[in-house]
Amino acid sequence: MPEPPVELGQVLRSGPRRFLLSSWPLRCWGLLVSGAVTGYVVLTALAVLVGAGLLLSPLGIGLLLLTAAVAGAVPVGALERRRLRLVDREPVPDPHASLAGAGPVAWLRTRLRERATWRELGYAALLGVVFGPAGSGVAVLLVFSAILTATPVIVWALAPEPVMLIPGRAVSGPLEGLAGTAAGLLGLVVAAYAAALLAGAQTGVARALLGPREEDARVLELTRSRVRLVDAFEAERRRIERDLHDGAQQQLVALSMTLGLAERELRGVPEAAGAAELVARGRAEAKQALAQLRDLVRGIHPQVLSDHGLAAAVAEVALRHPVPVTVDLDRVPRLPAPVEATAYFTVTEALANAAKHSGASRVEVDGRVAGGTLTLTVTDDGRGGADPATGAGLAGLADRLAVLRGRLVVSSPVGGPTVLRVEVPCSG
Repeated sequence: MPEPPVELGQVLRSGPRRFLLSSWPLRCWGLLVSGAVTGYVVLTALAVLVGAGLLLSPLGIGLLLLTAAVAGAVPVGALERRRLRLVDREPVPDPHASLAGAGPVAWLRTRLRERATWRELGYAALLGVVFGPAGSGVAVLLVFSAILTATPVIVWALAPEPVMLIPGRAVSGPLEGLAGTAAGLLGLVVAAYAAALLAGAQTGVARALLGPREEDARVLELTRSRVRLVDAFEAERRRIERDLHDGAQQQLVALSMTLGLAERELRGVPEAAGAAELVARGRAEAKQALAQLRDLVRGIHPQVLSDHGLAAAVAEVALRHPVPVTVDLDRVPRLPAPVEATAYFTVTEALANAAKHSGASRVEVDGRVAGGTLTLTVTDDGRGGADPATGAGLAGLADRLAVLRGRLVVSSPVGGPTVLRVEVPCSG
């Protein structure tokens, strides 16, 4: 049998007097009696949903009912973790991943994939079949013992009506009713210890089924390590951008200016006309290399993104895009740097795909922040038919978003339009 909570276990081991005179019996009774009510409600709901789901499964609606039975275990688990605070000062951590801002479909899909949800379903079944009836038994013993304890008062209040503790034998008076009081007090002691043992068992089972497991902690640490990797990668990108901007780019500017001065000097010497032409060509190539380097630096991490945010950075990309782009990001405030960077590069990749593959004549970029989630939509009127399975582009975008627990939804029927919907949690 699982051990009782630490504080309850210490009080139990300290002796009957300390335990019985403390608030712990009341706490244990409260947990079990409220659990009896909750257990019967949960058992009824599970029986109805599962039974109806199995009967109606040939009609298709049965699957929805079975899904509701599984998903309903999540709020039951949350309620039980709160109820356990009656006897356990240390709260049971929530084993589920945070889904701040997720829609109902995304929430349901994620929860059904989590092992914690199925463990909560198992606990809900135990609550209805085992702990609920056990709590009812303790409640019945508690009520009966309380009535016996109050026997002298009952005899006095009902006199001259006979009161019988033993069938066929009436209690003659309040003094004789003290025997019932003794039996009632013994029953209360038994009910207190029985409640403590059952509460300890229920708490142990709840911690095993409703709390996080070691594999959940590994997944959480993996997610954190991936986020740290993204932060480190972003810092390295910025360092490379600064080095290129302050180093190679400035050297190319100086080279272009030097070649320009050399060209001017050679133009004044008739016999050096060929050399002047070569210098002019070299200057043109230096300018082209400088332009390419600036594009490269801008692609690594645009300064406008750091200085002015996502809306300004996407607007700058839209001005250079070969297809007309309408940008509506006025409702997007400044966001955490990793979120802005991920959103920016996702949008730029989507715009590049629209220019290369869609044959679109118009692209729209729309965004907003609601419920702690950044939502971006990139829509083009091209030929459609984009499939994440046919190339690494869309799959790479989805992988980039997954690091921040975001998601990418693509709708691209043949004939268009293509709609990319990006959702990125802004915090937590």
